[in-house]
Amino acid sequence: MRGSGTFAGIHTLARALEGLGVEVELVAPRFRLPVYTLTRLIFNEQLRRRSPAGCDLTVGFDLDGYRIAGRSRVPHVASIKGVIADEMGFERGLTRWTMAIQAACERTHARRADLVMTTSEYAALRLRQLYGFERAPAIVPEPIDLAAWRELFRRNAGAPEPGRFTVLTVCRFYRRKRLPVLLAAAARLRERVRGLEVRIVGGGPEARKLHRMSRELGLDQTVRWLGDVSQHELAREYNRADVFSLPSVQEGFGIVFLEAMAAGKPIVAARAAAVPEVVRHGILAEPEDAASLAQAIERLYRDEGLRRSLAEAGRREVEQYDAPRVARRFLGELESLL
Repeated sequence: MRGSGTFAGIHTLARALEGLGVEVELVAPRFRLPVYTLTRLIFNEQLRRRSPAGCDLTVGFDLDGYRIAGRSRVPHVASIKGVIADEMGFERGLTRWTMAIQAACERTHARRADLVMTTSEYAALRLRQLYGFERAPAIVPEPIDLAAWRELFRRNAGAPEPGRFTVLTVCRFYRRKRLPVLLAAAARLRERVRGLEVRIVGGGPEARKLHRMSRELGLDQTVRWLGDVSQHELAREYNRADVFSLPSVQEGFGIVFLEAMAAGKPIVAARAAAVPEVVRHGILAEPEDAASLAQAIERLYRDEGLRRSLAEAGRREVEQYDAPRVARRFLGELESLL
């Protein structure tokens, strides 16, 4: 989905592979139906009719590619960015039902592929638990184009506003992101943190519910809903933030954490899913716990030295995820298959 971490990761990886001299052809749906799952099913049927002739191998992401895996002499790789069956556990109703269809296709994809990759030890564990996948998948993390982000930060200069303490969140509004926990934490903090402002970038199916909760908590003067923004606007938001916080309880990886590290922002997140693997230098609150999240944010508010040290550690940590480095790891796995 355009705008998602998966979309960003795929395109960043493709550009980095091209920079290493690899010829990459990206094939994506040229249409979009009201039901996203139906779009993907039809797209995979169309893939089945394409000939892979001229390719050394094919790579499918998540469920895409399940109809071509194991059906030709060209090796096929299933790159599982986020285990859909894991994400599905946090949804309900029609969304959960359609995701169950996607998960069944993704399971087929992983079982048919010649090689399976995923982005974290957590995702590898969930592949085994939920899909009965017995082989050990290759683990290649998500990439970030550090040169591009640093240029964005330079062009869209900004700094935390004196007299305010700004907490930034960036995500799609899915239940698993647990934004209600952040709102509840903000309600606890507004009297304890002088000039608190929570700025939320994104949108999604939970938007109406979240806006209603924000009003009910009396957060109209504390929370700013920014909607979807351009990359330049996003870079400006990172620059002006004091802290980045996302209490998500389900992440196969979490590209936004890399963006926050690249921006030099200390991170507060939940100790859940793949987050501890990525946020090695941050404060991890207890999942589903607004009091714990509020305490972590307040700790950073009161300790400027801790903010600086975590920010610097994050800047060093994110270097290992720079796109050319990750692309070389990805390419190494492909070469071992060939």
